[in-house]
Amino acid sequence: MSADWLIVIYVALALGALCALGIYSEMRRRRFWPTHTEDRIFRCANCGYVYTDDADVDRSRCVQCGKLNEPIEF
Repeated sequence: MSADWLIVIYVALALGALCALGIYSEMRRRRFWPTHTEDRIFRCANCGYVYTDDADVDRSRCVQCGKLNEPIEF
C-alpha cells in the first residue's frame, strides 16, 4: 500500500466518523425536542388573559374572570 492510499483511507474514515456523529446528534436532538401540542389558544375578551385549552373545546371559560371565549384564529 502506498502512502497516498493510507492518507485517503484515513481521511475517509475521519469524515465517516464525523458524519456518523452528526447523524447521532441530530437523532438525539429530535428525540428530546418537545412535541407540538394540539391545544387551542384563547384570549379573554373581558380581562385580556391568554390561556390554552383542549383542541376539542369550541368555547372555553377564562380561568381569571370566568367569561366564555372563542379561540384565537391565526
